[in-house]
Amino acid sequence: MTLSLVVVLNGRPPAMATSLEGQTWTGASFPVENFQAYTSPFGFRHSPTGGRGYEFHSGLDIAAPEGSYIRSWWGGTVVEVINDSGCGVGLVIESGDWEHIYCHLGGQVQTRLGRRTLMDRGGIQVVEGQSVPSAARIARVGMSGRTTGPHLHWGLRYGDRWVDPALVLRAMHRDR
Repeated sequence: MTLSLVVVLNGRPPAMATSLEGQTWTGASFPVENFQAYTSPFGFRHSPTGGRGYEFHSGLDIAAPEGSYIRSWWGGTVVEVINDSGCGVGLVIESGDWEHIYCHLGGQVQTRLGRRTLMDRGGIQVVEGQSVPSAARIARVGMSGRTTGPHLHWGLRYGDRWVDPALVLRAMHRDR
């Protein structure tokens, strides 16, 4: 799987889900400890790093102090450990038809026994193929990749469609 944190608009918008009907959210977890603010919403925006035009932002940016824990939104399997120029250090977790994407993490990516592993100095170690429960501490807020400050870029996909994480958070709050 190749993750694209930002898709530059080329005349066609990406597929986006517009309804969360029928979903239940018991067991879901807010993904960031020490929440400070939402700093960039899902959808089209001007480039935050000075690029021209509009680009599609595939998630919700959640500011927190560097080093704050990030928790798995839902239980699932780590299907990819990422290290690229956009997402930086990141994880993709699959939970049934859902994929949750975590970018700009602290730590480093290493290959151990043929599997990519996210490791940080504080003892977090997440390996491709690993099962993680909901609310498990899976990483820390960092500034890796294309970022302007410490935050979590949290993306959600349902099937082949991007979902606005703010809609999911509102639905989770209603279900509590």
